[in-house]
Amino acid sequence: MIQIIAGKKGSGKTKRIIDMTNDLARSPEKVKDVIFIDKDSSYSREISHKARFVNAMEYQITTPEMFLGFLCGMLSSNYDIGTIFIDAFLKLCKTEMANAEWFFNSLNNLCAKHEVDFVLSVSADPEELPEFMKQYII
Repeated sequence: MIQIIAGKKGSGKTKRIIDMTNDLARSPEKVKDVIFIDKDSSYSREISHKARFVNAMEYQITTPEMFLGFLCGMLSSNYDIGTIFIDAFLKLCKTEMANAEWFFNSLNNLCAKHEVDFVLSVSADPEELPEFMKQYII
């Protein structure tokens, strides 16, 4: 399953995705690993130690294809990942929303094949999102 937290800058997206990460990571029913990916380490201390914090910029990702490969590498090396939270998705993916449909199709395939969920924060007004993204807004 893919979920998108959309909103303009300053609308509380990052706080919401951090809270969702921590709630899931601390849940007594949690049986799978929780990953939080961000563009820098500024929120690393706000993420529960029960979740894995990843600063994606340490891995020199420069294209959407590299970012998808990065996610695939995570999943191939750890079969216990249940949810991947991605803050600042558009900055990490390095693509425009209108050009991201192939990426979302790939994420859907990963969801089905690996039984993993993705929660993305997208810095944009929900009404401005392309139609293929609107179905994922929470």
